[in-house]
Amino acid sequence: MSVYIIARFKIHDRGEYDKYSAGFSEVFKRFDGTMLSVDEDPTVLAGVWDDTRSVIIKFPSKESALAWMTSDDYQAIAKHRNAGSTVNSILVQGLE
Repeated sequence: MSVYIIARFKIHDRGEYDKYSAGFSEVFKRFDGTMLSVDEDPTVLAGVWDDTRSVIIKFPSKESALAWMTSDDYQAIAKHRNAGSTVNSILVQGLE
């Protein structure tokens, strides 16, 4: 069953975050994920949105999503994401 990672970022150090972005595609392409959305100017429909970036990623399974997130290569670039932003993310199951 497909799963989706939905992430919100509040970028506070663009230089550090850009280091993460620079290495992201190289690591991501080794896994079975699909980028569905990257948006720094979403339309707020309800509530307050003070994050800088939103991302939606699709994976074929929970196992493949977690394999990507826990891989050594991803963890090596994630340190820049963590240094340059505050992130909130969830993994949700798709419908069959």
